[in-house]
Amino acid sequence: MEGKISVVLLISLIFYGLVSAQYTTSSLVLTVYEDGYVKVNYELLPDEYVSQMEVQLLGAHIEDVMVEDENGNPLDYQLNGNELMVFTDNASVVNITYYTPDLTSKQGIVWTLNLSSPEPFTVVLPENAVVVDLSDIPLQIAGNRITMPPGNQSISYTLSERVTTSGAGGTAENTAGRSVTILLVLVGIALAGGATYLGMKKKSGGFGGRMPTREEFEERLNNLDLSEEEKRALLYLFDRGGRASQAEVREAIGLPKTTAWRMFKRLEKMGLVRILKGKKENWVELRF
Repeated sequence: MEGKISVVLLISLIFYGLVSAQYTTSSLVLTVYEDGYVKVNYELLPDEYVSQMEVQLLGAHIEDVMVEDENGNPLDYQLNGNELMVFTDNASVVNITYYTPDLTSKQGIVWTLNLSSPEPFTVVLPENAVVVDLSDIPLQIAGNRITMPPGNQSISYTLSERVTTSGAGGTAENTAGRSVTILLVLVGIALAGGATYLGMKKKSGGFGGRMPTREEFEERLNNLDLSEEEKRALLYLFDRGGRASQAEVREAIGLPKTTAWRMFKRLEKMGLVRILKGKKENWVELRF
């Protein structure tokens, strides 16, 4: 009798492992609109042999859900409240996009985006947004895009009015109260301090903007916290002139598709490569 129970329990555990939510969040991007609505885009990497994923979506009111694989093909899903069940159908990447009004609130003229995330996430603010408060030091600032670290985070901002003026040279559009790009850079400098310098030094790679020799490049890789597969991938790119398709690199070093995808994402976060999305396949490019 105990043997039968053990077999049933084992089968149940295997089944649960196949259908449970097992995935890695590759990226989370939130695009904020002037009316407070937020477009949420997840890029998730399912673990191998997972046929279904349960994803807890941000917000209580979910609208216009779209779920696709890495090639833009739609995937089946079931939505119950803010719980999304995705049937992966052997997809290596699952892209989830939807809209919600629940992540922002307004008090007076100040809007605040509140979010709790176990992973870093990127917020794209409206072009006329002026940041007035950040809960933490951003990981990166690029124009109106702010990448925040994991945890309970908030971004407060106001929306400046657009003023159009005419002159001899034609019509020019100005944003009252300064542009979001300039203000965000100032906020980033004030909060990050020396972190900005370290980030710039990291991106430069220590080669002064010139093309390194293979020996110099390999020596730099040996001083970084990289796996052997990552070193081989970077050297392969170097030997191919600094750019190749992800599929080509993956096949050259013999990695499964999902494992290679995670590797490229890690190298991109380290500032060593840039991922370029193409119509049929993605490319990866070295950053010296």
